[in-house]
Amino acid sequence: MNNNNLQDLGVKLLCTGLKDINCKLEILSLKNNCITEGGCHVLAAALNSNPSNLTELDLSRNQIGDSGVTEISSLLRNSQTLQILRLSDCSISEEGYKALSSALRSNPSHLIELDLTGNDPGESGVKQLSDLLQDPNCQLKTLRFLGPAADEGCQYVTGIVGKNLLLLRELDLSGRKLGDTGVNQISALLQDKHCTLNTLNLWRCSITEKQCLILTSALKSNPSHLRELNLSGNKLLGDSGVKHLSDLLMNTQFKLEKLDLCGCSITEKQCLILTSALKSNPSHLRELNLSRNKLLGDSGVKHLSDLLMNTQFKLEKLDLCGCSITEKQCLILTSALKSNPSHLRELNLSRNELLGDSGVKHLSDLLMNTQFKLEKLDLCGCSITEKQCLILTSALKSNPSHLRELNLSWNQIKNPGLNHLCDVLKDSRCKLERLRLHVCDITDVSSLTQSLTNTKALQFLKELDLSDNEIGDSNQKLIDVLRDSNCELM
Repeated sequence: MNNNNLQDLGVKLLCTGLKDINCKLEILSLKNNCITEGGCHVLAAALNSNPSNLTELDLSRNQIGDSGVTEISSLLRNSQTLQILRLSDCSISEEGYKALSSALRSNPSHLIELDLTGNDPGESGVKQLSDLLQDPNCQLKTLRFLGPAADEGCQYVTGIVGKNLLLLRELDLSGRKLGDTGVNQISALLQDKHCTLNTLNLWRCSITEKQCLILTSALKSNPSHLRELNLSGNKLLGDSGVKHLSDLLMNTQFKLEKLDLCGCSITEKQCLILTSALKSNPSHLRELNLSRNKLLGDSGVKHLSDLLMNTQFKLEKLDLCGCSITEKQCLILTSALKSNPSHLRELNLSRNELLGDSGVKHLSDLLMNTQFKLEKLDLCGCSITEKQCLILTSALKSNPSHLRELNLSWNQIKNPGLNHLCDVLKDSRCKLERLRLHVCDITDVSSLTQSLTNTKALQFLKELDLSDNEIGDSNQKLIDVLRDSNCELM
């Protein structure tokens, strides 16, 4: 009986039949009939008196409000057959959601579809629904509470990840070729005010410039929740895509803390656009990954360094792995970090083979700065020599108390370089927890084992990687280390 003008009086007349014990009605649809709270009261009373057959009830587009929903909730508490309840566009707010959730918790095993689109649940209402969905007895398979476009996007996402959006704070779609359709669905979802995703991972999703515009436009309209964004491995962002992303980064309501743009073929020009955007809104970002962007060049590194010198920029993690950093660029970077050293905790310069003596010297000067409290340093595959290892370890000896992880794998540090590292481990202030020396041409670990057993270093060290080194008979001394009661190696 959709789209008639029954009003409450018409519902009252209809209920005369519904109360009859011979009435076996299974589906009742009263959409858009000017029904109010009073009609809901009469309807619920009638159906409660003869509840055994009804499986589907649709009261959408009636102004029943929270009071009307409370009346209908009594039906949910009693019915053993109702499977589908549609209440879209019914002026329901947080109180109504609370009544529905309470009723369903008391009788959770029958309802499989609930449509609440076009109502405003508020944060409290969403929390009520989220708690309900986590009840192991809840059988809801379809829950609609967003706008039509966003609801469609929600169903798309649920089909991929197998979870209802209300239970998600992190959406990981990595490795999927979403295409225009998928990007449009996700964007509709991101625009909805009830979408509160904290993390969005779109690694290697073949995002195009056009799709980047669609995504960033969606985030601009609802910017305040997202904290982590991963667009790594999308090489087609291009100038236009980077520009759209930068426009988003300049939004003061956008409080992104982690940005991952690994392997996005970012150029010097694009690096300028990105860093300029971050300069205008610098205070939130804590992690930046620009690894495997080999075209940053002198200009790109200079723009990044200008950003690092900004005292409002409080970056804690910087990843520049595989960016072809040169000695000259290393000087620019380390000079910038010297001028604003107190925040950075993790630095990855691995796979930059052109650091050279000068680059290592500049980095060592930074490491000696007592305000520089680096906890993790990754220099894997940087062609570091024995001589350069001495420069690095001398710097670390002067400021050893903060470093927790050091990766020197795939460098030719050899036995003399290992001996220099042992000098750091012997320092009572050293609290290194992870040391990686994979493929370092080490042939004898005697000095290392002696340093570990005769100092407090063994009490802190949790991980030691010496794989693919021909250490020969000295391996036995490592076994003795593992037998030590102070050994914490995992």
